[in-house]
Amino acid sequence: MKKTTTKIKVRYAETDQMGFVHHGNYALFFEMGRLDWITKIGVSYKNMESEGILLPVVFLEANYLKSAYYDDELTIETFLLEKPTVRIKFGYNIYNENKDLITKGITHLAFMNKQTGKPQRCPKYLFDKI
Repeated sequence: MKKTTTKIKVRYAETDQMGFVHHGNYALFFEMGRLDWITKIGVSYKNMESEGILLPVVFLEANYLKSAYYDDELTIETFLLEKPTVRIKFGYNIYNENKDLITKGITHLAFMNKQTGKPQRCPKYLFDKI
């Protein structure tokens, strides 16, 4: 399935007192990769929301292998784990400038109808792009 890469530069505000990227920021990095993945396959997340489809995260897992630091350039590799149904499952690998794998992660998001708050199937136009 489609895989994308997204490059980011670690900002000072994303580090903790020890100089490492704070663990909570990796969820944000996963989101940055996921939104870039959706854009690169030709779907607008903003348009999906305006059509009444929301994608809340219902599961997140991160495995921290090495630390990242202020001003590091990171590469976020984002890929689908399986074809979507009422959920879409992404995998992530984050690499540092030396191409060392520093973090692995998984997120599951549910397709949710904004008006009813109930799950719904993946929209056909998104499924067709995959």
